[in-house]
Amino acid sequence: MKINIAIDGPSAAGKSTIAKRLAKVLKFKHLDTGAMYRCIAYKAHLLDIDISDEKGIAAFLSSTTIDFDSSGKIYLDGIDVTNVIRQKEIAWLASNVSTLLSVREDLVDRQKKFANEKGIIMDGRDIGTVVLPEAEVKIYLTASAKNRAERRYLEMISKDPSITYDDVYQEIIKRDLQDSTREHSPLKKADDAIEVDSTDLSIDEVVNKIIDIIKERKGSPND
Repeated sequence: MKINIAIDGPSAAGKSTIAKRLAKVLKFKHLDTGAMYRCIAYKAHLLDIDISDEKGIAAFLSSTTIDFDSSGKIYLDGIDVTNVIRQKEIAWLASNVSTLLSVREDLVDRQKKFANEKGIIMDGRDIGTVVLPEAEVKIYLTASAKNRAERRYLEMISKDPSITYDDVYQEIIKRDLQDSTREHSPLKKADDAIEVDSTDLSIDEVVNKIIDIIKERKGSPND
């Protein structure tokens, strides 16, 4: 039987990149939970609903669909939003939306149902602690704030030449504080998670390290 793999960690630690690569190697399905919160934040933005208006946002949740295809594209109500939800302003709105209890309950329920079939790699900030506490393998992927800011800056500079490294670094610090101190499902390492520090590792090195962890704990992930 296939297993489920939970990957948690702070912003810009490379969770989605690593999860996608692992999914391809292991032939698992990948669910980027952060993208789901970005979708809700983006829809609230389109509907001109204040990001702190929990009732207003909760009102459209039941009529909202979020889908992922095999190529990694993300669809909100049937529309491809893969790129637009990666904008800086949407990322910050998503961080605020993720503090709303009704939103978290709705999306966590969807995430749990998605994982029922097994063979899932899910990344986020509360996967091992809240969404999939029974996941067979849990990874806490981290890196220094300086390293994470450098990665994010290199990603963003081509899209926004006016952005500075210090802007990105301060945003990372602010996001870390918000994620770790929020009332509902704060970012934290699950007791049985294995920490992987990617600061001085390449993507391939991180992937290989996690595959070794999976083998040590469960043997072949597809058995």
